[in-house]
Amino acid sequence: MPQFDRNPAAHLGFASATTSRRGWMAATAGAVASGFLGGLPLRAETLPGRNLASKAKSVIMIFNCGAPSHIDLWDPKPLASDDIRSRFEPIDTTVPGLQVTSLLPRMAKLADKLAVVRTLHHQHSGHNSGMHWSIVGRPYRIDSTLINPSPSDYPSFGTLLGWLAQQEGYDKPLPPYVITPAPHCDSTLYLTPGQFGSCLGVRYDPFVLNDDPNKANFQVRDMSPVEGVPPERVAARRELWSSLDQRGQPIVTPSIADLTINQAKAWAIMTSNSGSAAFDLSKESDATRERYGRHSWGQSHLLARRLVESGVRMVTTVNGPSITWDTHKDNDKRLKDALVPPMEIAYSALLEDLSERGLLDSTLVVWMGDFGRTPKFNAEGGRDHWPRCYSMVLAGGGIRGGQVIGESDKIGGEPLARPVTPADIHATIFAALGYDPHGTTYSTADGRPVPLSEGEIVRELLA
Repeated sequence: MPQFDRNPAAHLGFASATTSRRGWMAATAGAVASGFLGGLPLRAETLPGRNLASKAKSVIMIFNCGAPSHIDLWDPKPLASDDIRSRFEPIDTTVPGLQVTSLLPRMAKLADKLAVVRTLHHQHSGHNSGMHWSIVGRPYRIDSTLINPSPSDYPSFGTLLGWLAQQEGYDKPLPPYVITPAPHCDSTLYLTPGQFGSCLGVRYDPFVLNDDPNKANFQVRDMSPVEGVPPERVAARRELWSSLDQRGQPIVTPSIADLTINQAKAWAIMTSNSGSAAFDLSKESDATRERYGRHSWGQSHLLARRLVESGVRMVTTVNGPSITWDTHKDNDKRLKDALVPPMEIAYSALLEDLSERGLLDSTLVVWMGDFGRTPKFNAEGGRDHWPRCYSMVLAGGGIRGGQVIGESDKIGGEPLARPVTPADIHATIFAALGYDPHGTTYSTADGRPVPLSEGEIVRELLA
């Protein structure tokens, strides 16, 4: 995960950037004692009280990096011409009038839990800028794939949920926002802006797994002390390090402030047994792990369930790696043979497992991608980028299932009725969690207050 020059002293509400590392040590010591940096001062323009009666308490976002074909999944067009309609037959679901394609038989049986939005749209056709618009709810300054994060970015709604959690005194040993197994990106050279701390500062960076939870003997790197070094010795080392720092001359740089924050984060996680236990998939039965699918996506979904069970507020599972869903060629074969089966197994298992454990009512599950794909097949049997109309799905906490929002035109190319933007979805998610998306604001890098979302709440989605 890239590191950027920032001024966390300003981001965290300290009086000036001349705060010494010694001062940061004093602040972070208290923060670790109270949980995951729960004790540091925070920076909010306006933070009205959260509606604690709201059903949703946490969010799991399943993101299909590279953009799946909406026509071949959630919005079949059986009456369209041969060069447009899906080769996968539409099938009925448990909701009268709602059809999906034959690629989604498990989801068809769970349709009463789902709200399918068929008119999502924006204007960026580049992968990273499209992902930015989807997860941030705003356009990026250029429409391109060849972009990377910067400290002036607007934050994603995942970052904002982590920020809100810490505003409210989040006291779990785990970070409030986790991404598994890898970040949003178009190759490892170009990471999607907005998914890290952005203008809020490095303190609000998510914990990115950057590993495959399906591999044998999976264990999160650096989650536990080095083998052979007992906790007492680790504590003694930290005490020595702290005492040396107290005696040294103050070092005043943004990088030192960032380092101190990250050291406090690492200490909080490493010294918490409950924190490392949440990542321990070996505690799950073989039957449960098979149910989710013994592949990276399946085990990431299972990990997401374990994390929200442990109190994490936001988990993103990126069904990648990179832009795996970019089906410019052999669209049908790739969807049928490689992409949809593992996703559908993991997705359906997650919804069923959450429901059986009594967690679905409090966990909002969001399924989305960068954009959709062209109604018309290209010469190589693929579908190209199409942000002008596509589908997404919500289920669980605060969402009224068993419905379709919006109607696309006869080829799935444009919204015909009830168009919805990513910003509208974000506003709705915040509302489902009990936040006022317009009345709660944060500050951009240049000090301007902006609302959590500038979209409108899709009232039909809320239970």
